[in-house]
Amino acid sequence: MARNKRPIQKICCIGEVMIEIVSDDGVNAKLGVAGDTFNTAVYLSRILADTDVSVAYCTALGSDLYSQIIMKSISAHGIGTSSIEIRDDKNPGLYAIDTDENGERSFTYWRSDSAARTLFQAPCSVPLEELTGYDLLYLSGISLAILTPEVRRNLLHFVSGFCKGGGTVAFDSNYRPRLWESTKAARELNREMWRLTDIALPSLDDEIELFGDRNETDVLRRLGSLGVEFGALKRGALGPINLTTCQKAQGLPTVAEVVDSTAAGDSFNAGFLAAHVKSKDVRECLKAGHNLAAEVIKWNGAITPIQCI
Repeated sequence: MARNKRPIQKICCIGEVMIEIVSDDGVNAKLGVAGDTFNTAVYLSRILADTDVSVAYCTALGSDLYSQIIMKSISAHGIGTSSIEIRDDKNPGLYAIDTDENGERSFTYWRSDSAARTLFQAPCSVPLEELTGYDLLYLSGISLAILTPEVRRNLLHFVSGFCKGGGTVAFDSNYRPRLWESTKAARELNREMWRLTDIALPSLDDEIELFGDRNETDVLRRLGSLGVEFGALKRGALGPINLTTCQKAQGLPTVAEVVDSTAAGDSFNAGFLAAHVKSKDVRECLKAGHNLAAEVIKWNGAITPIQCI
């Protein structure tokens, strides 16, 4: 992990937040608001509510009814909205979740022309420089995939300077093949992000799918060669691997109940990051991430009722 980092008082999560449709019984459905980095922002905001650390979200929305619903939801979760771009001619993305009897989910998306895809495109009222005022930036492979190639390059250039200036960057590759124009582009961008990342939060399955690694040993070796030395390799019910020691985290409870695994990785990331912000050691960070994810997957949808977390 890079040294000479300033204290973390202001966090910004970057990406796309969408309207979520969750099937209740195969006939009815519930409407919600979710998205990978947004889910993490929600759980960060809940966990850090009793601290002086603030959590904000950076995305682009429209001015339509559903964008307004999303904006109200963001605010209701105690998440800052000052870094949200408004595009009057765009709408938010939408996705539906169907869950099988084992808690595994499948997704259907409608997001190809969403407002979030225009984030940081000129002209804009929220340029990349807006992010300079934060201490921790959290983003994912989805955050990168939805952007144009030019904006991706600009974002990586900004992130490099942000890191050198004492900011902390956390990243989860969260690979979704359909969002990328090619596997080659996804590999190149993710390699560069791993080189810049202070807190790495990859999932084993994503890394194997994207890079063709044979097993977790290959994944750990490749990440290490890119300079990754702090964070967690998520492995679902098997428990995370400490990226500093490359050893499995010990003493974690068994995940006994899975209702919906939608936000398992997102909530793990929130638990890990919140513990890190509170100056916990990496073992406590791993435990916090695992325990939060184990609770979240007991509930349907990405965001649990607030009394649960």
